Amino acid sequence: MQGLWKRLSTAVIFVIIMIAGMYTGPYTFNLLFLVITGGCLYEFFGMTLDRHTRRDRVRKAFGVAVGLLPFVLISFFSLGYVSDPASFIQVSSLLFAPFIFTIFIYELYSNSREPFVNIAYIILGLFYIGIPFALVEFIAFDGETFYYRIVFGLLLLTWVNDTGAYLVGSRFGKTPLFPRISPNKTWEGSVGGAVTCILFGYLLHLVFDEINLIQWLVLAAIVAVFGGIGDLVESMLKRSVGVKDSGDLLPGHGGLLDRFDAFIFVIPFAAAYILYLR
Repeated sequence: MQGLWKRLSTAVIFVIIMIAGMYTGPYTFNLLFLVITGGCLYEFFGMTLDRHTRRDRVRKAFGVAVGLLPFVLISFFSLGYVSDPASFIQVSSLLFAPFIFTIFIYELYSNSREPFVNIAYIILGLFYIGIPFALVEFIAFDGETFYYRIVFGLLLLTWVNDTGAYLVGSRFGKTPLFPRISPNKTWEGSVGGAVTCILFGYLLHLVFDEINLIQWLVLAAIVAVFGGIGDLVESMLKRSVGVKDSGDLLPGHGGLLDRFDAFIFVIPFAAAYILYLR
């Protein structure tokens, strides 16, 4: 019972912070997702990179900085600090490319036993976490219009899909979905999560009218498919490095990456669809 209350209290506080960050304006929205991106990157490199010496800690900090760079650059553009797209591309290229190749220079002098493994993990963190969260900016901002409720709706769909899959799977689940990676996940749970997600997508269009019913249902279908895959991908990562949770920041829930693994995988596909609509 104590563990249940811990999970519930953590979930309530977490949701309040998320709502406050998204509903209080573009600056708090960007700050919220900057912190989430940095936290997920920190946990990712905590699992994948050695962290026993000062050089390992420097490498980890460098990986977080590299992963945050796309989000920071696009945030400046979204908030109107850089109004000319051509100038934005030029500045981004000047900052981004040299920064990436600095990784190789650092490893050259780090005396690491596996320098290219470290480089690969840092670049993986950039593509697996940094770039997807940067794409949130393209969903939330379209010129001077701030579509924060679409992002919030995607988060709600992701959590509803996960909750529906857990409840249906724990009650009716019999057929393993991917036993090699996640023995507890079942096909019945996945179908239950998808149905719950689609139904919730219908309810969302009644409240969030930025996009119409069909578009919310398409986004719900995207979440139902790719959210589950994102959860499996993070399970594969944790199995490969031998950890149970990505971190312990959220008592009863694990780490930030554990909470956002499905959302991270949803963002690229949802962003592609929303940009296609626009």
